[in-house]
Amino acid sequence: MKKIGIFYSFRSVKTKQQVAKIVKYFGKANVQEVDADATTGDEMMQYDKWILAVPTWFDGELPNYWDELLPDLEDRDLKGIKAAIFGGGNQKDYPENFVDGIGLMANFLENLGAKIIGSTSTKGYSFESSKAQKGNTFVGLALDIENQAALTDERISNWVEQLKKEFYAK
Repeated sequence: MKKIGIFYSFRSVKTKQQVAKIVKYFGKANVQEVDADATTGDEMMQYDKWILAVPTWFDGELPNYWDELLPDLEDRDLKGIKAAIFGGGNQKDYPENFVDGIGLMANFLENLGAKIIGSTSTKGYSFESSKAQKGNTFVGLALDIENQAALTDERISNWVEQLKKEFYAK
């Protein structure tokens, strides 16, 4: 069984804490952590199952390291790639673009043929709009450790259980 690549910035303290929980729930032997600041499209293509940490910066933007990496992916065929996306946002201070980064990344990957998995309910969140929202779901896992830290562990645990099924479904 091929390992799952989990791509995130090793410099992001909050994201690193979230990744540690995801790795714990998957089991370290099943997941390979990859620094999004230093990886390439070729390195990403060594995995057919991706977990991408995409926090939302500023007013609904992708972090710089993703902006720098995406051009290396834009001419690739991602059919056969299953991608799950999670990211942090702040629904109280940025309610009009809560976790937009998740939605931006999902759209980018889908346009290249990747299958996005790991949708989660919008229930329990309070925000005005989000590019990550489709109907009553987010296209990934939305985390708000600024305002809902107490819910983070349970959300991650439930999401990983869901991903275990979706990654290996035919």
